[in-house]
Amino acid sequence: MIEVKNLKKSFAEKVILTDISFSIPQGQIVAIVGKSGSGKSVLLKCLIGLIKPDDGTIYLDNKLINSMNFKQLQQIRSQIGMVFQFGALFDSLNVADNIGLALRKLTKLKEYEIKSRIKNALESVDMANTEKLMPGELSGGMKKRIGIARAIAVQPSYLFYDEPTTGLDPVMTDSINRLIHKFQDTEKITSVIITHELRTVFEVAERVIMLHDGKIEYDGKPNDFEKTENKIVQQFITGDSTLV
Repeated sequence: MIEVKNLKKSFAEKVILTDISFSIPQGQIVAIVGKSGSGKSVLLKCLIGLIKPDDGTIYLDNKLINSMNFKQLQQIRSQIGMVFQFGALFDSLNVADNIGLALRKLTKLKEYEIKSRIKNALESVDMANTEKLMPGELSGGMKKRIGIARAIAVQPSYLFYDEPTTGLDPVMTDSINRLIHKFQDTEKITSVIITHELRTVFEVAERVIMLHDGKIEYDGKPNDFEKTENKIVQQFITGDSTLV
């Protein structure tokens, strides 16, 4: 379970997050949305301990993230799979080594166990037998799949996605959305998706949290999100700048 209470974060004079509070129960898929600059990425970085908030608390499985040192954070991060916006693969490493990097760093698995994890993860994202390919040989959609395979290979309790469908065509977007659903359904992984892609919100998420000017503007079900008369939400959905 993730619990965020009264979270605040500023950079110099610029306020990014103001009094953010929410909790996410185990196994839920939550989409965090909002226009550019609303604080989505900063919130995500706070959740995984890359940024320390100015005030407020973040608990992961009843453990306070804010006060942890690097070693303690590394132990917590071993429970988290992170899918980055552009794959974030190392160009000098092949697919197998990109996936194996976290396994070798965060676990005490033997080499044959690591190879088995890599093989299973690739099969789960329909990328079997690509271990020896280099990132330069992969399309954008393939890199996203490899990024997901790397995240699930550590067998996490939590999956955090940072704009997982950005830059993808509708067919590949649907494919990635299906993968997100698949892992939540089969593994009961808690998923947090930072996205501006409404298709992902309505097809994948069980809950939507919308940030606006550093505050929570909406927190509820996707169906209600689409139907709400809140002008700020409707502006985000329709893209109509005249609504507010």
